[in-house]
Amino acid sequence: MHPLRAYLHRFVPSLTDADWQPLAEALRPRQLARGEHFVQAGEYRPELALLLSGSCRLYYSRPDGDERTTYFFFENHLLGDYPSCLTGQASQLSIQALTDTELVVFDYARLRQLYEERPVYERFGRLVAEYHMLGTDARLTEHLLLSPEERYRALLTGGKTKILERIPQQLIANYLGITPVSLSRIRSRVARNSGKNT
Repeated sequence: MHPLRAYLHRFVPSLTDADWQPLAEALRPRQLARGEHFVQAGEYRPELALLLSGSCRLYYSRPDGDERTTYFFFENHLLGDYPSCLTGQASQLSIQALTDTELVVFDYARLRQLYEERPVYERFGRLVAEYHMLGTDARLTEHLLLSPEERYRALLTGGKTKILERIPQQLIANYLGITPVSLSRIRSRVARNSGKNT
């Protein structure tokens, strides 16, 4: 089964061959070299992509040039600038490949057409929007309510171990909203405390 079709099946198991075909015809492959962007702030790129191999990060650039990483994408993640797709406005975010990355890309406009033509896609759109809204809300809640150490512990226990295994330490620190030095201290403290508890 095509990886994107498998992704769709997670949300809409009733997707048929006839439903899949019009989206399959709109797919095109794309490769990103390490450091290359899928979309950059200021661009308008109304496309979505399924990440087949590699990893990417989503980040915002502040006026002072500081970058804030808010999300990481790995295999079988759907990525894109959803707000830009919905509003037709230039992007406020950037998505950058952290390794050589392989994607399958399709235009958001095609998906929107399928919302009208095939109800299964409208259901998919609603469910995936709810899924991403819950993820965004959880991320916001972490930053508002948890200390940096609690956010790091949440990475250890919350099913996000790919971040710890595959992302450079300076980007993990950026994602947690702390400096690499602070992350190093937190890691040492957590390791010491874990040793005491065994």
